[in-house]
Amino acid sequence: MSNEVLALAQQLISRPSVTPLDEGCQQLLAERLAKLGFINESMVFDDTTNLWSRRGSQGPLFCFAGHTDVVPVGDANRWHTPPFEPVVIDGYLHGRGAADMKGSLAAMIVATERFVAEHPTHSGSIAFLITSDEEGPFINGTTRVIDTLEARNEKITWALVGEPSSTHKLGDVVKNGRRGSLTGNLTVNGIQGHVAYPHLADNPIHKAAPALAALAATQWDNGNAFFPPTSFQIANINGGTGASNVIPGELQVMFNFRYSTEVTADELIAKVQHILDVHGLDYDISWTYNGLPFLTDTGPLLEATQAAILETTGIQTDAQTSGGTSDGRFIAPTGAQVIELGPVNATIHKVNECVSVADLELLAQCYQRILEKLLC
Repeated sequence: MSNEVLALAQQLISRPSVTPLDEGCQQLLAERLAKLGFINESMVFDDTTNLWSRRGSQGPLFCFAGHTDVVPVGDANRWHTPPFEPVVIDGYLHGRGAADMKGSLAAMIVATERFVAEHPTHSGSIAFLITSDEEGPFINGTTRVIDTLEARNEKITWALVGEPSSTHKLGDVVKNGRRGSLTGNLTVNGIQGHVAYPHLADNPIHKAAPALAALAATQWDNGNAFFPPTSFQIANINGGTGASNVIPGELQVMFNFRYSTEVTADELIAKVQHILDVHGLDYDISWTYNGLPFLTDTGPLLEATQAAILETTGIQTDAQTSGGTSDGRFIAPTGAQVIELGPVNATIHKVNECVSVADLELLAQCYQRILEKLLC
């Protein structure tokens, strides 16, 4: 078996690119792509380095999308091996970013090298959109690159995001969409006072409790064939001074919606504020739009991906929209078809993150077959 993917993955893992650092990963990828005729464009926005690299000027445009940044390692002493010293143990490559998602990046590059070598005059164009701000605040990464591309009317036709989508075996699951994410930061105002004199105070916790219960019990929608019903979850709640004899003057609540295409963010906001108003709360609220829901329910990209996985692994893949968000949410609103395909996600963000070496090679083969089906 070729070790090209493994070698590149090891080179990337050895660079401690904790968000928003890139530590030269993109330069390494850009040098490989330049040899294939790609035109590299580094886009630096504040603390974030991004790479836009393109081969060809005609449509359709196929884009590999991914990130070089990784989450912090935590207590390095809990790792079996140093997290930024990649090592293969019993057929698995260990190191921070092995599965999320430096292994995918390596497979993308090698797949593209093989494809261009065999099909130097392929139709359309191939691009790479790589950021160092996916695991962090996602302010200066993919979203800023997409804004730049949109401003110059450079449209992506198909985007394949290398997030670790697989559950048990490589290719058993692909993501053909994601739920939207909306966060509310609620402050319920009261009057601080002594617990022995409640008539001189106004307890915001007591007043908010029925409203929060109503929010938690609300059926926001019924979902659809591709999305489960919208979920509402309280993530943080804080009130009081820490003393047992003080009625708090305010209550702070943070909650999040993961919502389907059956409802819009504006509809959720209006319904939340109606419930708060019905309960007569004195409140302030702010909203953070983390991403719109998107769906690629049919079309050439999904069909090519399903066929490539079946031919390479023998698996009939399951298209799902479960899980968290990804940078696909910034690409899909441009009209692009978006699919996520990557390795097994069992160890991502964990101590001793690892990925099957054999799966990395299979992933490169899947990526190459997708290119062949769409651009040949």
